[in-house]
Amino acid sequence: MMQVGFPKDFLWGGAISAHQAEGAWNVDGRGPIKRDYLILDKKTGKRLVTYVDENGNHCKAALENGPQLPKGCHYACFEDCYYPDHDGNHFFEHYKEDIALCRELGFKIFRLSIAWSRIFPKGIEEKPNEKGLSFYRDVFRELKDNGIEPLVTLWHDDTPLYLEEECGGWQNRKLISYFDHYALTCLKEFKGLVKYYLTFNEINNVLLFLDMFNGNATDEMYRKAYQELHYKFVASSHFVKAAHEYDQDVKVGCMICGVPFYPASADPKDIMLSLEYMQRGIYYSSDVLCKGEYPDFARKLYAKHQVRLDISEDDLKDLKEGVVDFYSFSYYMSSVVTVHQSDDLVSGNFAAGVRNEYLDYSEWGWAFDPLGLRYFLELINDRYRLPMMIVENGLGANDVLVDGRIHDDYRIRYLHDHLSEMKKAIADGIELIGYTMWGCIDLVSAGGEMKKRYGLVYVDKDDEGNGTYLRIRKDSFAYYQKVIRTNGEEL
Repeated sequence: MMQVGFPKDFLWGGAISAHQAEGAWNVDGRGPIKRDYLILDKKTGKRLVTYVDENGNHCKAALENGPQLPKGCHYACFEDCYYPDHDGNHFFEHYKEDIALCRELGFKIFRLSIAWSRIFPKGIEEKPNEKGLSFYRDVFRELKDNGIEPLVTLWHDDTPLYLEEECGGWQNRKLISYFDHYALTCLKEFKGLVKYYLTFNEINNVLLFLDMFNGNATDEMYRKAYQELHYKFVASSHFVKAAHEYDQDVKVGCMICGVPFYPASADPKDIMLSLEYMQRGIYYSSDVLCKGEYPDFARKLYAKHQVRLDISEDDLKDLKEGVVDFYSFSYYMSSVVTVHQSDDLVSGNFAAGVRNEYLDYSEWGWAFDPLGLRYFLELINDRYRLPMMIVENGLGANDVLVDGRIHDDYRIRYLHDHLSEMKKAIADGIELIGYTMWGCIDLVSAGGEMKKRYGLVYVDKDDEGNGTYLRIRKDSFAYYQKVIRTNGEEL
């Protein structure tokens, strides 16, 4: 029987991440992460990392997604620089107020991440930081007391800095065991409080980011990306297996950065190129996580960059036994690719490709493509036949206070159009079980800006860290509240 409208138990909610929202970066024993040393360069709009070189000189470089620091250098904070993630949106201090707002909205689920370094400051400790465990336990209980289910991401771009600097990060197989210890600690400590887990946030981004180098990424960069992914796949499979054995009520999902790649023309070479982007950028990661094995086309990808993975028979067995229970993904935009020369390129915050003449674009170069969301849902459903959650989706915009209010009709339109396509996908037979709007309460964007706001709730803070952190409901707050109250009947 065809589903009409959203299922009655549909999980409506919102999403944040620890390093973008919590703040309190050095409070109660939390250890540092790489993002604690990122500043926003106002001239270029890029994020720069600050460090001292072997001679003690203060340095800045665009290394957020690039190589490790030069030998002899160490991450460092400078007094004359502002670090947005140090404060986030003060969720660490305001979580009860924020959860009350989520309850007012009618949330059924709230996605947040655990900061690994708040539990294990260096990542190598045997015993966890009790203050870190206590904080998250309090947050999860507060959510439960308000009738909201936590959806917990174990890794959201925040490997403890010690593991990056001293162990080589995810190029080192040892990180699997360190992650295992952290993840299993969370599983045991939060039993009965957390039912839904995601392992690695946008795990496929290490490949997607290299594709944005416009052909300048080296073979060595790709080799490292594939190796990093393999170790993360194995770590993910370990957690899935452990969760199923330890608590039958727990469900574990993957988390993919969902970007459909369109061919720019009917040229068969463009068609083939768009398929290659989908294979490398999307299917490669989700095939392993959802099917438990590497796809046949992996051989083609490896040959292109002379990839030779450190992989064992035990790894392959673990991958097969540790497939996820549901498929979750982020969706913000689509992308267009072509083999032909084009001068009309998109260049924005984590956006690249040829401009799509049929679509509008945000201030940050992101395509407004609601139909692309339904297209992606159809592709993934046909490939995996798993329940799906959209765990990040939203419009980043420069909201302006007018007489103490935010009239964000543009965000309401964005939500309306994307939710409408979700509704159509469900009618087509897609098993969509949840939706958590990204940055439901304004937070520091991935680009380091507060002015790029996603929320239903405005947070009084600017790009220099000035503000009271007062929470103000936007017009979109009432809209989304109505959507949830009517279970999507009134869009």
